Amino acid sequence: DVVVCPSFIALQKVRELTKGTNIKVGAQNMHFEENGAFTGEVSAPMLKSLDIDYVIIGHSERREYFNETDETVNKKIKKAFEYGILPILCVGETLSEREGNTTEAKLECQVEK
Repeated sequence: DVVVCPSFIALQKVRELTKGTNIKVGAQNMHFEENGAFTGEVSAPMLKSLDIDYVIIGHSERREYFNETDETVNKKIKKAFEYGILPILCVGETLSEREGNTTEAKLECQVEK
């Protein structure tokens, strides 16, 4: 599949533009809770209401700047599957982990959780 993942505010417009094509639309992130006081977060039901097919989960920027853990990523993946949204799981190591030759262990940890 070809998947484009625009910012949240462009999802509806991109979905309209790709309707009837082989291009799928994905979101750049999703919160694992369905509702509650999570200002600025986007839930699985919100994405489903826009007919979104995919969601990026575990991006390095989310891990670094928003302190997302492997456990948080796991919750998001489970919630995406629950709503029929296919997660695009990002895994990877930091520069210091690569230089420390711990890449393989880091990737295994991310995938196992």
